[in-house]
Amino acid sequence: MQTAIDESLQLPQIQEPRNDGMPLDLDWVASVQANTSAIERRAKTLPGRRSVKKAHQAAWLCKAISCMDLTTLSGDDTEARVRRLCAKARQPVSPAILDKIGMTGLTTGAVCVYHDMVPTAVDALRGTGIPVAAVSTGFPAGLSPFHLRISEIGESVAAGAEEIDIVISRRHVLTGNWQALYVEMKEMRAACGRAHVKAILATGELGTLRNVAKASLVCMMAGADFIKTSTGKEPVNATLPVTLTMIRAIRAYEARTGLKVGYKPAGGISKAKDAITYLAMIKDELGDRWLQPDLFRFGASSLLGDIERQLEHYVTGNYSANWRHPIG
Repeated sequence: MQTAIDESLQLPQIQEPRNDGMPLDLDWVASVQANTSAIERRAKTLPGRRSVKKAHQAAWLCKAISCMDLTTLSGDDTEARVRRLCAKARQPVSPAILDKIGMTGLTTGAVCVYHDMVPTAVDALRGTGIPVAAVSTGFPAGLSPFHLRISEIGESVAAGAEEIDIVISRRHVLTGNWQALYVEMKEMRAACGRAHVKAILATGELGTLRNVAKASLVCMMAGADFIKTSTGKEPVNATLPVTLTMIRAIRAYEARTGLKVGYKPAGGISKAKDAITYLAMIKDELGDRWLQPDLFRFGASSLLGDIERQLEHYVTGNYSANWRHPIG
């Protein structure tokens, strides 16, 4: 039991260079295609072909936790709620369960909050090594004046955020103004400074998978460290076809530049079995290197509770009630 879990969670002793981007290549962007029917067919077959059980399932679920941005983005967030969320990030699963499966040192990949809650989260996580991610740039719509969006990034970095989740202007994608998207993304990347930037594409509002693929590529050319599906506030958030489209863009970008860009599906992933499906797709399409928190994250709030229930079932043979696993 312990061997399977330990091997799954081994961290590589590799520090990848940041994606500094490249000049905008409009010919490359224009050549991008997306075979929607083939993508949907491939995505539909994956859940039935990638099934893991028992110790291996427990290992994959621990891996999912280690790659999770534990998130609260509600209008009624309070400092007390954020502190409880940070406590959960530090100890995401009951110590009794972790002892049974031989797991130590498990934490989430990050905690994601609004800008106002960054100082509280930084204080609550001090000394843990868990980074704080801040949603920024007029999240979730991204329609505030541009200079205010840039200023918001700077304030979040100054407050201690090590990662910034920015939202792109969807109109640039919908009108095919790739130059404007590139310039916008490049300025946001510069404003982040030392903080890593995750570019939220809001894929549910981009119309087509071809637009998703092109937007992914342009954001990577402009220096995005991660590309992310959604804010979690759109009617349609992360899906397997969108994920396949985006990670194949990541693969193409690495083949051209040698630079690895991270991926973050967010919104709508609330079941443990879905998390395993996403991890399996990443392993199949990008390889084991992307199964680490520096290159893959789940944007999640309720997912952790279901994973806890599955781990408890693995240890005890019984499912616990949801209320036994509060998040924040």
